[in-house]
Amino acid sequence: MRLGINLGYWGAGMDGDNLAVAQEADRLGYDVCWAAEAYGSDAPTVLSWVAAKTERIDVGSAIMQIPARQPAMTAMTAATLDSLSGGRFRLGLGVSGPQVSEGWYGVKFDKPLARTREYVEIVRKAMSRERLTYEGEHWTLPLPDGPGKPIKLTVHPQREHIPLYIAAIGPKNLEQTGEIADGALLIFPSAEHLEETALRPLRVGREKAGLTMEGFDVHPTLPIALGDDIDALADVFRPYTALYVGGMGSRKQNFYNQLAQRMGYEKEAAEIQEKYLSGDKTGAAAAVPRQLIDQTTLLGSVDRIADRMKAYAAAGVTTLTLAPAGFTLDERVAALRAGTEALERAGLA
Repeated sequence: MRLGINLGYWGAGMDGDNLAVAQEADRLGYDVCWAAEAYGSDAPTVLSWVAAKTERIDVGSAIMQIPARQPAMTAMTAATLDSLSGGRFRLGLGVSGPQVSEGWYGVKFDKPLARTREYVEIVRKAMSRERLTYEGEHWTLPLPDGPGKPIKLTVHPQREHIPLYIAAIGPKNLEQTGEIADGALLIFPSAEHLEETALRPLRVGREKAGLTMEGFDVHPTLPIALGDDIDALADVFRPYTALYVGGMGSRKQNFYNQLAQRMGYEKEAAEIQEKYLSGDKTGAAAAVPRQLIDQTTLLGSVDRIADRMKAYAAAGVTTLTLAPAGFTLDERVAALRAGTEALERAGLA
């Protein structure tokens, strides 16, 4: 099992620390460094900087938001980053959520699966340097009855095939991801529930495409924190978990809340959401079960984390990306180093 590092969102007062974390991950032999975007910093700019300041580690977008860019622009960006990084770029895509898609980008959040499928087909075609033509429900290239003509990408990516990942949570999205992508970016993954919440639909999608899980990257992100007091460490992540389960989306459309329900926390997920959306964020955080946090993070000693890594590897994870917790650079670097030590103790390096 390989390790990755997720820098999260840039511009949170830790910009210099984030670069230092990426460079330490590069030195330690981490496989990939991911950067995110929502409605602040964009991922490609951050990844350009990280790629220029590192030597070996791959750089990946987790995620570039589909409503933010036309697919041809995404292909251009991916090809450019792959060329500039010496073949180290991985393209992670996702539809974001209805609040961001419609509120920030002005793009209607409808038919996300069909839109994603068409988007991926166009991106792959453009990156392969074919002349770009496409006829779909959401995109037609070139536009009919106009001056547009089929155009070919002029940039040469370093590799013929840039790995393409999709951030997926729901069963139908996971199934399609298995069918059309090279890997799945997962959040709030529980080793105990990975088969039913992720692997089963991914496998169905692979089979639909005439493929197996061989070579497909099952790639969850997990926060990691070191310490002896598991309850205190879990408390650190209560607001984070409450935000996603309770407040990330509307009452009717919250993918993370639905995931928690599929993991067996139906009653708790409803309580967290009710309190969060009513403005009681403290109460929502308090309602998060400690077990849910423990199942979706890496907490404790190096040996305890190593045991959890064994569980994830046994469940089918191929790359485990870590999001080091800590208010200082030293704390985050310590968590990063603990990750490699735990992987070695688990016999998975």
